[in-house]
Amino acid sequence: MRVDQPCAPRPLLDVRDLAVSFGRGDHEVKAVRGVSFHVDAGETLAIVGESGSGKSVSVLSLLRLLPHPMAWHPSGQILFKGQNLLEAPEDRLRQVRGNDIAMIFQEPLSSLNPLHSIEKQISEVLFVHKKLSRDGARSRVLDLLDLVGLSEAKARLSSLPHEFSGGQQQRIMIAMALANEPDILIADEPTTAVDVTIQAQILKLLTELQERLGMALILITHDLGIARRMAKRVCVMSHGKIVEQGAAAQVFDHPQDSYTQHLLAAEPKGLPEPPPTDSKILVETKDLRIWYPIRRGVIRRTVGHVKAVDGVTLTVREGHTVGVVGESGSGKSTLGRALIRLEASRGALRFDGQEIGALKGNDLRVLRCQMQIVFQDPFGSLSPRMSVGEIVGEGLKIHGMSNEEERHEQVGAALTEVGLEPGTMHRYPHEFSGGQRQRISIARALVLRPRFIVLDEPTSALDMSVQAQIVELLRGLQKRHNLAYLFISHDLKVVGAMAHDVVVLRGGKVIEQGPARSVIDNPKDPYTQALMSAAFELKAVESGIVAS
Repeated sequence: MRVDQPCAPRPLLDVRDLAVSFGRGDHEVKAVRGVSFHVDAGETLAIVGESGSGKSVSVLSLLRLLPHPMAWHPSGQILFKGQNLLEAPEDRLRQVRGNDIAMIFQEPLSSLNPLHSIEKQISEVLFVHKKLSRDGARSRVLDLLDLVGLSEAKARLSSLPHEFSGGQQQRIMIAMALANEPDILIADEPTTAVDVTIQAQILKLLTELQERLGMALILITHDLGIARRMAKRVCVMSHGKIVEQGAAAQVFDHPQDSYTQHLLAAEPKGLPEPPPTDSKILVETKDLRIWYPIRRGVIRRTVGHVKAVDGVTLTVREGHTVGVVGESGSGKSTLGRALIRLEASRGALRFDGQEIGALKGNDLRVLRCQMQIVFQDPFGSLSPRMSVGEIVGEGLKIHGMSNEEERHEQVGAALTEVGLEPGTMHRYPHEFSGGQRQRISIARALVLRPRFIVLDEPTSALDMSVQAQIVELLRGLQKRHNLAYLFISHDLKVVGAMAHDVVVLRGGKVIEQGPARSVIDNPKDPYTQALMSAAFELKAVESGIVAS
């Protein structure tokens, strides 16, 4: 007598032969080609690969968030609880989005509404799906902010997104995604913009929520250490295809595909070359302060100050890199913007021996081509209405440094330096991946051949192999042109590969500073020791030393 075998449980999400194309006919771009994977209830699946590999396009397809009709699906099924979402009506998709399947996007400032308070944006999800009262929604918002480590935001519920740091914005996005306790949380680079200590807190939080809610997690990341630490299974993508998938331990310890082996071997390595010993000071501050007033009451009386930068003294020499590290909200980006006069400040600020703190108008504009910045959020800093060629060449045009023909050649050369084809100058920012947009931002800064560049998380959105390329590029440019860098980052591996000196900030104050190897290898302050300890733990995971 035949005994029937029990049926295997149906996956919570089952993606079968998914294809995504943009455009049709001769203009068709096949972004995703025949991708298949599944996710079980409560498990974590990591999808890893370089920028442009199709990771984000694949997961955006799950909720049908790609632009229609430009994006379409030549083939495939997306089965959620047995229902094919590619054929689901719009009203069913509205029920699924944010309630059953939620998503944390890669660039929080581009995803948050700049005109609405954080309370309104988090509450909106609760009003739509849970029908909570205003008081009930506020109570839930406060609980969510506690969960994601933003308890101090309770006093800032009416604040707008731009009033928070990049890491804080990301945590607000996570709070919104978790509001309705979804069955599946899609996290697209959830820790890209945060420092190592907050990164560890967020990953721990996601793990705890999975255990408590039975929530599945789809993690999109270029950080292989995070994938190893978090995921049960891994899919490796390249050029729109999954080239390898399986148990995380198997894929990371015994990779079969050459591309997977390439990814695992790629990370920023080495140390910066010793800087010239006789370099002159290019940028100098003494007791630099940036205080924002806190106003209350009908007449908006000043009752205190947010001390974003509080008495910072530092020097940056020609040919040197000063690394600035610290947790989100420590004042790193504010300090960088102040050094190139994008923020008003008090205290001494000198560039090439000239006091520039009070310069205005044309006197300040003359210096602009010598001081440039690469912002943390590439999508937010690139105009969607301008082509790449116009964006990169804008500074040349404003400063009258070349005619149209020369500008075209210089833009092409700058794009080539950062690893992009000169032919891409006719395309627009939305046509590029996050990592490619960051390289466009770097090209825009480099094309003017400045003397001083503030690099605000220039590699945070890039995969490991591109990080290594950008580090090598920046080191080569520094040597060739004697550039001075202020390098802001939460990734201490990249700081170690770039910086000659390191400044540690906390609450706007300098906690510790000195030669990079001294600060990184032998920190003196307890805060710096905790920061380095968290970074080394993640690095150990990435190397396979700590069990995932």
